[in-house]
Amino acid sequence: MLLALAAGTALAHRPTVRECREAGEFVRNAALSRDSGMAREAFMERMQGDLVAIRNYPPAMRWFAQDEDDEAFLVQAIERVFDSPAKSTEHESEMLGSCLARAGIL
Repeated sequence: MLLALAAGTALAHRPTVRECREAGEFVRNAALSRDSGMAREAFMERMQGDLVAIRNYPPAMRWFAQDEDDEAFLVQAIERVFDSPAKSTEHESEMLGSCLARAGIL
């Protein structure tokens, strides 16, 4: 069982620096949408629809959300945008740092 767990970890998508920057930009734009009056539910619904739609593409073509762990990571970041409002740039920086740490770069 430990070998299977290790194999699953090895196969997990590790984001690149570029993907982390793009994810940070996505989170910043979510905060800007929030600041412009977009409701949490509306943003989350649209994002969930997008995530479902891109699952039809091969993982390498899915931008940041290449697997379920990526999706959950991105959803959690967007939930923080709406649940713990801060400046858009602060959310971007937090996402970039978390993503780079997740990638093993920091």
